[in-house]
Amino acid sequence: MAMDWKRIKHLLKLGILAALMVFVADMILGWGTYYYDAEGLPPMFARFLLVSDGRIIASALLGLVGIPIECLCWFAVYRMIHPYSEKDAHAYRAGILGCLAFGGCGVHVPCCIAAFLLKRFYENDPATVVSEVGGFLKWFLLPAAIIFLIFFFLAAIVQIRAFAKGHTPLPKWCWIFNILFGVIWIMIMRVIGDYGVTNALAAAWISAGNLWMMGGLLAVCLKQH
Repeated sequence: MAMDWKRIKHLLKLGILAALMVFVADMILGWGTYYYDAEGLPPMFARFLLVSDGRIIASALLGLVGIPIECLCWFAVYRMIHPYSEKDAHAYRAGILGCLAFGGCGVHVPCCIAAFLLKRFYENDPATVVSEVGGFLKWFLLPAAIIFLIFFFLAAIVQIRAFAKGHTPLPKWCWIFNILFGVIWIMIMRVIGDYGVTNALAAAWISAGNLWMMGGLLAVCLKQH
């Protein structure tokens, strides 16, 4: 079956650049160790009190631009699946569109807003910071995060199934180049321990998965096509 390999490779290369942008965005926000001196706040979240407003804003803007580009570049995978299985392609496309709709503005930017609000609420009244930020997380971030993860896992699982069943022109073993690599990535970072760099790398787990997926698929495409 004819494949537009030039377009597929272009999307994978652009996706790698976008993933690097979001990787930086996540690391900017996530860099720091647990902070135990803030009363009433879990140390994992209290560390955001030490993140500057500039870092929070930079992370939000980089993610706002980079995440939609990442998601759109997943159409490189869609293009490989579609000629072999319309069913898998349509399911994968649904995952793409869901992540596109909820990833940047729905999850990443509100995460940055939550860090921004945490600092402000803590300055005003440390005793009420948990309830104030908790309300924002419960009603504004959590619903979008749940919907995003549904589409995220849909895309990841469909991609694994499509590659494993031979519903792409690439070898079946290429199923390993999947965004769920990010789950392994974050587990490794957590095992290493509470360090600024490991916490930052853990925050970038989805981008790490994107880089693994797009980089691996691009390498195979360049070698075989």
